[in-house]
Amino acid sequence: MTEDERYPLPRAVIFDDTAALALGAGDSMASRLVVEAEKDPSLRVYIPAVSLAAAERERAGVAEHVGALPSVNIEGLDFAAATAVGKRLRAAQGASDRDKDEADWSGAHVLRLALPTVEWPRGRPVLTRTPMRYRGTGIRTIRIVEQN
Repeated sequence: MTEDERYPLPRAVIFDDTAALALGAGDSMASRLVVEAEKDPSLRVYIPAVSLAAAERERAGVAEHVGALPSVNIEGLDFAAATAVGKRLRAAQGASDRDKDEADWSGAHVLRLALPTVEWPRGRPVLTRTPMRYRGTGIRTIRIVEQN
């Protein structure tokens, strides 16, 4: 049994800001997903625009690099998504003592895309370096293994 048979690629993956940074740094796992999506149009890679902005804040040039990849879909905030993200941030604010400036905008946008919808009834997994960030949300995560 080959590695691809044991660990088949998901049909859609959402990259959070940590995964976008890993992709920009040449991480083999993140890069493999993007390359496979280029070869197989049924595999989709999504990056929330807010996550891309957070990655660009951390490392200049990441947004241009990731945005130039033809198999990566940048998902913006439309009215419904903006409303859902705002509600999630408000709920998180009420549950913690964190300042509004420290709200996890990127994580809220990721959750909006990862949760089940009519199009994706099982939701979509999230590629991340920080799976604990999504603990208790009900979404599936794929942890990026640090390279040496």
